[in-house]
Amino acid sequence: MRRLLGVAVFVVSSLALASLAMPRAGRDDDGAAERTAANASPGAGQAPGRPGAGGDVAASPDGRRSARVGPNQIVRGDLSDPQKKDIAMRIVSSAENSTLDWSAQYGYIEDIHDGRGYTGGIVGFCSGTGDMRAVVERYTAAVRGNRLAAYLPALKRVNGSGSHAGLDPSFTADWRAAAAEPAFRTAQDAERDRMYFNPALSQAKQDGLRILGQFMYYDAVVMHGADGLTKLRRTAAAQARPPARGGDEAAYLEAFLDGRVRMMASERAHEDESRINDAQRVFLAARNFDLDPPLRWRVYGDSYEIAV
Repeated sequence: MRRLLGVAVFVVSSLALASLAMPRAGRDDDGAAERTAANASPGAGQAPGRPGAGGDVAASPDGRRSARVGPNQIVRGDLSDPQKKDIAMRIVSSAENSTLDWSAQYGYIEDIHDGRGYTGGIVGFCSGTGDMRAVVERYTAAVRGNRLAAYLPALKRVNGSGSHAGLDPSFTADWRAAAAEPAFRTAQDAERDRMYFNPALSQAKQDGLRILGQFMYYDAVVMHGADGLTKLRRTAAAQARPPARGGDEAAYLEAFLDGRVRMMASERAHEDESRINDAQRVFLAARNFDLDPPLRWRVYGDSYEIAV
């Protein structure tokens, strides 16, 4: 009998662990405008550093907020390594979409009331900043007569504003429907890399930063745009030299994050700074410059984990 009970316990435990390995499908329905990472830790134990940084966090029993990235091989190169890029996308998605399943976000779209119109897709392309139009233009070049092509004139008119003129009432439904098409997903991937990922990676390398710093630049350019990243680099360099100029990497990144917090405080819907103070600063305090899992953090009270 005791042997049978032991087998039963093993089976139940195995099923529970398997559920934790599954990525979260979809996104929460609360539509929260401000999604910020809280209490992140680069390790499986305590989160060192700043007040409010948590220790162990329990993964959700349904596995929606826990993922595995496979056997981890420490990467000394850059964020373009497929595993590292996937980790970066998951961390950003936890803050932007309340899920680790970033690849389920191609159809995400809503107005988060930040003055930039509709926000949609895998990195929050906006109707008011031109990048959403760039996605639709690329998609239309690949698939003429697609369901979003008719909105291009309106997307051009609303650029620089939060207006929905010419987009309502059916643009959001058509965006979600287009997400089922591979060409639309490819267009989002390409514009993410062209406008955000590749420039951030290039500039981080110029400054001599390792993978954590490259991720910080990427997260910053997604939220603040190319001009914002340029300003943040200039502000940080005035406080601490980047490694490429002989400076201390940790000191430079602290200065970069200080500037980021100030910039977020000045922008609508970005005032909550826990995305920085309880996530990226904690990775930095642990000197996890290669952004190696296991990684654990919380967003709006939900717990997330990336395990090996």
